[in-house]
Amino acid sequence: MANRIGIIGGGIVGIALARELATAGADVTVLEKEARLSQHQTGHNSGVVHAGLYYAPGSLKATLCAKGRVQIRDFCEEKGLPYREIGKLVVAVDDTEVGALAEIERRSRENGVPDLARIDDVARLREIEPHVAGVAAVHSPHTAVVDYAAITEAMGQDVRAAGGSILLHTKVTDMRLESGRVRVVTTAGDHVFDRVIAAAGLHSDLVARMVGADPSPKILPFRGEYWELRHDRTDLVKGMIYPVPDPRFPFLGVHFTRGVYDNVHVGPNAVPALAREGYKWLKMSPKDTWASLAWPGAWPLAKQHWRMGVDEISGSLIKPLYYRKAQRFVPELRLGDLDVKGGAGVRAQAWGSDGSLLDDFAVDQVGPVTVLRNAPSPAATSSIAIAQHVLEHYLAPSSS
Repeated sequence: MANRIGIIGGGIVGIALARELATAGADVTVLEKEARLSQHQTGHNSGVVHAGLYYAPGSLKATLCAKGRVQIRDFCEEKGLPYREIGKLVVAVDDTEVGALAEIERRSRENGVPDLARIDDVARLREIEPHVAGVAAVHSPHTAVVDYAAITEAMGQDVRAAGGSILLHTKVTDMRLESGRVRVVTTAGDHVFDRVIAAAGLHSDLVARMVGADPSPKILPFRGEYWELRHDRTDLVKGMIYPVPDPRFPFLGVHFTRGVYDNVHVGPNAVPALAREGYKWLKMSPKDTWASLAWPGAWPLAKQHWRMGVDEISGSLIKPLYYRKAQRFVPELRLGDLDVKGGAGVRAQAWGSDGSLLDDFAVDQVGPVTVLRNAPSPAATSSIAIAQHVLEHYLAPSSS
């Protein structure tokens, strides 16, 4: 294993990588541009520990999610962090969705989702979620919720305890390959490493270009917006209620999730963000927006998904439209139950030059630099497993 290793990115995947390396005896330095860890995708997600219901059997997502779920559970137990198995229902609201539900069931069983149950009895459905509407569902009782920001901080403590360094307020502005090593230029000075691993999320394509990697896939930022249920109406949801996802699109649709601290949020939707860190409509970056519009994949993507795009944007701007999507699953829901906007996250979705949205995890290698090009959900669930996969396949002696 290389001696001095730099990690770009202080989200859960970057810190999981640093933890695996530091505890194995490597000299590790994490470079994070923000003032704290987990300030972007890690700190803005729903906190779900996925059990592997959706992913193509045999894919990296499916394999690493199954392994990562157990690892996150064990880590939380070791550190005394909250881990609540509240269960998930994927619900077919009517008969038109039963076929797609069967495909979710097939994938779940091939992926080894523990104790999965198919439910065709409405009375049994109501035992699990008393206020839900639907004709059938699959139930994953071991789908859990956690606090991923707290997990990332605990992993960071392990990095420091093992002798690793985490440098905050340190933005990477350039990388150069020099005699087999990597010079990383930051706003706080230069660092020279034997190897670099970039887990830069929303900026992963920009970091990849610094070392001459293929411009494709590019990152297309999608904002996911949440509403919170009123405190006195959280009894409408016991665990998680999810729709049957549209297989043509890599997003799950609006759903209900009881969080690890008992708040219940509704969402997210999926609207193109106007900046890589565009958590609000008013946060716009002309540079980021133009880069997306000028990408060769822009027209093919728009042509294929424009109807869904209009629908998602409309729901973002018009609360009653968002509400009606949610009410399909919980008919007792009232417009006023969506109390306050519960914040938003921005998903780093990798996007090919042909307009395709990448589904599986993707990693590039350019000399001594390893770049995670696509690490969307369930990357937080899979974070420890992703770290071990990268170390085994990209940093092992035979990979050097």
